[in-house]
Amino acid sequence: MRRWKTWRTLLAALLLGLFAFLLYQFGLLVMVIWLSFRNPGSTAFIDAARSELRIQGKEASIARVWVDYDHISPHLKRAVVASEDSGFMAHSGVEWAAMRQAWAWNRQQAAEGSSRRRGGSTITQQLAKNLFLSSSRSYRRKAQELILALMLEVVMSKRRILELYLNVAQWGETTFGAQAAAQQHFGTSVAKLSAAQAARLAAMLPNPRYYEEQGTTRFLTRHSQTLLRRMPQVDIP
Repeated sequence: MRRWKTWRTLLAALLLGLFAFLLYQFGLLVMVIWLSFRNPGSTAFIDAARSELRIQGKEASIARVWVDYDHISPHLKRAVVASEDSGFMAHSGVEWAAMRQAWAWNRQQAAEGSSRRRGGSTITQQLAKNLFLSSSRSYRRKAQELILALMLEVVMSKRRILELYLNVAQWGETTFGAQAAAQQHFGTSVAKLSAAQAARLAAMLPNPRYYEEQGTTRFLTRHSQTLLRRMPQVDIP
């Protein structure tokens, strides 16, 4: 009898946990649907940046200006896709092969005592993380990122996903979105970016705060040149 009560308690706890999980996912789905036709006022990454500035006692404000998809340079769209997710137009939110390769590479780096890591994330996954999650590394966060990426792909068009990403991506400690990045780094609007300027901005995306502090490096220059050659080959919405 006591054992039955224990199992019944465990079953009730599991069902309650499952209900809470499904309710949370439903709430996220509602927000994804809302974002399919409304622009976000903020994101998880922007909120984290604001909190960090307050902790550091800095008064700098977040630089961010929304720009509609049609007013973003096609050069930047191609450069970002070439840099971050060359298969963007073909996948359904997740590149499973790329994730397995990144996982194997990370294990090898860890075994060699290196702190270098690869994410293997698509633009859709990065958008999910920027909008709703944090930059922390854990299996739980990664799993939630995958769920959100699939939600985004089901609800939104590729055009909307790329539009959102270009407007919320981080290009510096307090710089978010392509318009603010174009103004800060080149003193121009995102609509007027040249192919070379777009390639340079896209090359900064994996580590924008580092390049904001260090400026031009040989690796950044080489990567930008590589992207310039790849850009005509990628498809964009």
